[in-house]
Amino acid sequence: MSIMDIRHLRLYHINRGENNTMQLTKAVDQAICIIIFLATQEYNKPLSSDEISKKLQVSPSYMKKITRKLVVKKIITSVPGQNGGISLAKRLEEINLLDVIEAMEGPISIYPDTGLIRFAFKGGQHTETGTEILRGVFHKADQLLIDYFAGVTAADLLRQSFGSDHIPTMDWNHMTIEDVRKRNRDES
Repeated sequence: MSIMDIRHLRLYHINRGENNTMQLTKAVDQAICIIIFLATQEYNKPLSSDEISKKLQVSPSYMKKITRKLVVKKIITSVPGQNGGISLAKRLEEINLLDVIEAMEGPISIYPDTGLIRFAFKGGQHTETGTEILRGVFHKADQLLIDYFAGVTAADLLRQSFGSDHIPTMDWNHMTIEDVRKRNRDES
């Protein structure tokens, strides 16, 4: 493998945002939205994945890929049948951001140890030691991210967003945000 191949491999794995920042993919954002929809969905009413794809403005086939990853990680469950759809498989307190991120992106590992240092400084006196030190630094960074995201639950985020322990629900299969706003105005 040449240096150019290694550089290409290294850059291929880094997802760049608009400001050339390293960031998670849109799939994480979409998975979080799905969980919010399901968390606020009326009890015992599965939500149609087609409804979610309309609300998120993504194709139904793409939505199925996202939901499949969440099903595999046992974050959501698929309910078959005429009135089927998807539902949360766990309580909100049991769903953390780490679960969601790893469902979409795989395990957190920010350093793509491609071997470039060993290749570029082959035979150098401190190459292996430097490589191990660098791996250790990034492993600690990974662990900080893992610990942080594992400590933030969907329940925490929703309670903070609503400013209350009460999380309102609605039937997203038949209602829109505008319907909720109208209902809230009528109740006031």
